[in-house]
Amino acid sequence: MSTGTPGFTRYEEFAVPVNGITVTGRISRPDRPLPGPDSAAKPPLLLLHGHPETHLMWHRIADDLAEHFTVVAPDLRGYGGSSKPEGDADHATYSKREMARDAVALMEHFGAERGFASFALCAHDRGARVGHRLLLDHPGAVTRAMFLDIAPTLDMYAATNREFAEAYFHWFFLIQPSPLPEALIEANPRAYIENIIGTRYAGLAPFPAPVLDAYVAALASPGAVHAMCEDYRASATIDLEHDQADRDAGLTPEVPLRVLWGRHGVVEALFDALDLWAKAVPGATGRSVDAGHYLPEEAPEEVLAEILAFLRDRPAPTGSVPA
Repeated sequence: MSTGTPGFTRYEEFAVPVNGITVTGRISRPDRPLPGPDSAAKPPLLLLHGHPETHLMWHRIADDLAEHFTVVAPDLRGYGGSSKPEGDADHATYSKREMARDAVALMEHFGAERGFASFALCAHDRGARVGHRLLLDHPGAVTRAMFLDIAPTLDMYAATNREFAEAYFHWFFLIQPSPLPEALIEANPRAYIENIIGTRYAGLAPFPAPVLDAYVAALASPGAVHAMCEDYRASATIDLEHDQADRDAGLTPEVPLRVLWGRHGVVEALFDALDLWAKAVPGATGRSVDAGHYLPEEAPEEVLAEILAFLRDRPAPTGSVPA
């Protein structure tokens, strides 16, 4: 495994204008000089991060992935260094539909530069919710997808009970009307980050201080807390409308999907993730991983092995949850 922090030694930073905003992140360096038809010798892979993190969440496996893929690791709109536009009344600015448009436009930008038209996808948490919308709205863009530690948003809200509400209290706190959650989190963003991350299964141990500090600094930047809240407000409103409309229409992506979730997390405890995903994306496979919520940081070797086995245009690993 690669070592070091933040673990992106084979990458260069980018800031690309797409879809009316600027998306920042890192892209792995090409094997061959640009431009040229052979500049993208490795298949493209888009990595989408979760809450309350940035693209740095991939730091334990980023360099290893760069040996096999042309890796694009952006900050979602509202997170990290990416633009943080003001939310609107229906929260559409932070809908997963809009975030998916950002991602597709970004990959079109790099695809034109490096010679690819479609890409593999690995996404965690909020990023996986964007990824699900991307599969629905942009058929043909993704060759294979992997989602980490989520069940479909529609099903998670539909099954909400006291146990889920207590475990995922932030879902219901962040959707409260502005400016209450913004004011409370902005008063101490480090406390929010360390509570959300540190009170889960693995605590703060998997998060090196420079990476944790970077998450705190990102959340402390102007507009970041409002954007994060708008992301969650969208998930509780307009995103559910989009998801329900597609479900009512019987729309299911025709993309090979692999789902992983933490054996010690809320998804394992409260949801049949594989069954729910197999209904949303027929043929989905998956299993649990010996980790909590933050799989790439808690179980990097296992996640890396799954990515290499599944996303390099090879047959999906057989089976689901191991005995």
